[in-house]
Amino acid sequence: MSEKDTPLALSDRAEDAFFELLEELNACGHQAHTLLARARLPRWCRRSLFYFLGYIAKAGGRVTETDIRFAESLMKSLNLSQRGRRGAIEHFRVGKQEQALLAMRGLRFRLTRNIAPRPALLVAICLCHATQLHGAPTKVRRHRCEDAIDRIGLPIEIVDSVLDSYARKVWITQPELKPAPTSYDQACKLLGVSRQASFSDMKKAYRRRVSECHPDKLGDNLSEKEYATAKERLHRYQLAWELIKRREKVRSH
Repeated sequence: MSEKDTPLALSDRAEDAFFELLEELNACGHQAHTLLARARLPRWCRRSLFYFLGYIAKAGGRVTETDIRFAESLMKSLNLSQRGRRGAIEHFRVGKQEQALLAMRGLRFRLTRNIAPRPALLVAICLCHATQLHGAPTKVRRHRCEDAIDRIGLPIEIVDSVLDSYARKVWITQPELKPAPTSYDQACKLLGVSRQASFSDMKKAYRRRVSECHPDKLGDNLSEKEYATAKERLHRYQLAWELIKRREKVRSH
């Protein structure tokens, strides 16, 4: 079933905007801070965004360095002033202290979502990204995300659609968890191409994979663990490409 086949309780306008944002998220390599920089979130949304981020971050009882770095990456994407950063940090702090969300939280999103759904949807995607920062989310982390998205007046089924996108494009493509390729077949499989594909197509696949994980392309907001993971993925892809090039060299002689 494709993403657009997933039934969502959204208006036609909101559904179109949602899938446009999902496509853009995919084009950004599932980097929510890049999507946020491109999509331009209205100023009035910031308070709720960082409040809900704090609420989700504390789901496990402790806010991690990864949660903080993600919030900082969004502040950078929004080009916040020093005053704006202090406000965002304060809203994050208040959110992480909440045990349950107040009914009035997200009210403006609920009042405007039918006329201008894009801000609420963009915030929802950022919250989903926060939910899966450590991989497939825990039950309590996901519950808090759904709670926040319900408060901004969107159907919680949106969480399924966004996390499914991460599951297909991020979680299951973790070459650092697999043995290094030692054969042509393994190299092709790692790059996601058929062994019958042309050398040109394999080269394009290799470059695409590298662009998705090269540390220099992922920005400067990576944690040490994320940076190490990106380097390990890159190393796996480079090994695969060397195997394919050697095979091509033998075939051409």
